[in-house]
Amino acid sequence: MAGPIVVGVDGSDPSHAAVEWAAADARDRRLPLKILHVCEQWRDDLDGRKYCAGVLEAAAGRAREIDAGIAVETELTGGNVVDTLIARSASADSTVLGSRGMGGFAGLLLGSVTMGVAGHAQGPVVVVRSPTATRHDQIVVGDDGSDTAREAMLYSVEQARARRARIVALHAWQQPLVSAYGVEIAGLLAEAFEEECHAARERVAAWREQHPDVEITGRQVAEHPVPALADASASADLVVVGSRGLGGFASAVLGSVGHGLLHHAECPVAVVRPRQAR
Repeated sequence: MAGPIVVGVDGSDPSHAAVEWAAADARDRRLPLKILHVCEQWRDDLDGRKYCAGVLEAAAGRAREIDAGIAVETELTGGNVVDTLIARSASADSTVLGSRGMGGFAGLLLGSVTMGVAGHAQGPVVVVRSPTATRHDQIVVGDDGSDTAREAMLYSVEQARARRARIVALHAWQQPLVSAYGVEIAGLLAEAFEEECHAARERVAAWREQHPDVEITGRQVAEHPVPALADASASADLVVVGSRGLGGFASAVLGSVGHGLLHHAECPVAVVRPRQAR
């Protein structure tokens, strides 16, 4: 997608972090940056409009501090925050948001705004909690064999190339809830896990063949996906998941699993949604 990286800002600390992340991403991937602020109705007076314009101007200044060569465009608009972000995502490379904010961006992780944007925006939605000083040169992508996981991998490859980072494809297999009646059940579960691991290793081998310029390794664990991904985020610069998937990643964004991951991840999280055909 040749569109700009769109970042939503509201003047909060997490939105400052989102601007810094988006600006660095625009620099690394040589893309334009569009900074968007939705001025809410309760600020519809002269002082309110001045405040909104100031938020946008400060964000643009912060982006240019990251790299003066970035092509920066700003947009000040009114309306509904979620609807506006979803609309802009259709022509964007990706949409970047702070984890929590003020006004329309409040509760981005744990409330309805997350459900709306991550559940309906087109393309990747990146949620940034705070600035990160430590660089790990590693991207973790959730792998469950689904079509959306493939889209997540393609985005991860693009990010890895720009960052000169390696990719870890994490497959988390959650053991079915069954009564342990003895060796037979344990043997069947072990066999099922090995089949899952074999399929995951084959996918990683295929991705390596398709993208020989990127270092891609696989990791398979018998664990719930939220703690598996959250633990992996401690040594990652970005965690990438598809919006819907199979197995443990099935509700990784729109349900409690996604809320858990976004709440506990120690690095930015990218949720990759498919784009509508034009």
